[in-house]
Amino acid sequence: MSTQVPRLLAGLVDDAAVFPPGSAALPDAVTAHRQHRAGWYADLVGPLLLPASTLPDLPDLLAPEATLAVGVIGDVPVGRLETALAEADARLAVRQVEAPVAKRGEDPQPGLADLVKLAERLGGTTVYAEIPLTFGLMGALDALAEARAGGLPVAAKFRTGGLAAELFPTPVELAAVICACRDRELPFKLTAGLHHAIRHRDPETGFTHHGFVNVLAATLAATGGAEVDGVAELLAATDPLRVVELARSHREAERPLWVGYGSCSISEPLTDLIRLGLVNGGFDE
Repeated sequence: MSTQVPRLLAGLVDDAAVFPPGSAALPDAVTAHRQHRAGWYADLVGPLLLPASTLPDLPDLLAPEATLAVGVIGDVPVGRLETALAEADARLAVRQVEAPVAKRGEDPQPGLADLVKLAERLGGTTVYAEIPLTFGLMGALDALAEARAGGLPVAAKFRTGGLAAELFPTPVELAAVICACRDRELPFKLTAGLHHAIRHRDPETGFTHHGFVNVLAATLAATGGAEVDGVAELLAATDPLRVVELARSHREAERPLWVGYGSCSISEPLTDLIRLGLVNGGFDE
């Protein structure tokens, strides 16, 4: 492990360059990801996240002896997703599969059952079920936890932002989800809205975004025994001092529960972490 990226932050940020709002072209995203993997901050970066529908386009972008670690995002139905994975180029190392199980307001159980069956057939690849923070959430978490306890490598995924205000959970809502995953020993991923380290209001949209260091501190507190109100307090903090110090005090520990999140930019979170003194800025200690 690099002395420049502490163990707590290892693999925190998956490279979602091809997804909005970045929306990079696939060749550019592959090239940039290789540069990230070769950078001094490589330990911070997880796999390149790609829609399942783009997998057939990748072979032409890879050198004959090259390999590429990817996370596959299900933008096709589960049956077609399984086919896309089976037909993927052998040079692709699929680290994870992520797929939504329902739209907001829909019962997540049928889609979740299909995704759990896919996890059974994949035989070892971690599958993240994206569950809406609405109807049926806790029942879906129970079902995921049961499947995980039975030995399947499944976990949860939640959206923390989007193009509408209702897609941004409140601190209390997100705290309740973190504590629910804690109680079920269920790892989770996040996506959307986590553009910066500290909770802030976007001046262009007016939406208040969660900060990824807030989430990190809140998860540390939850796994340490804090309940929803205490976890929500950390998520709501706009003064970086408390959340940064909590993260700093755990910097050499393995990150608990929260697997990480996808970001269309690697430079934005990296810059924030350097500014806050949580990453060493390219210089050895």
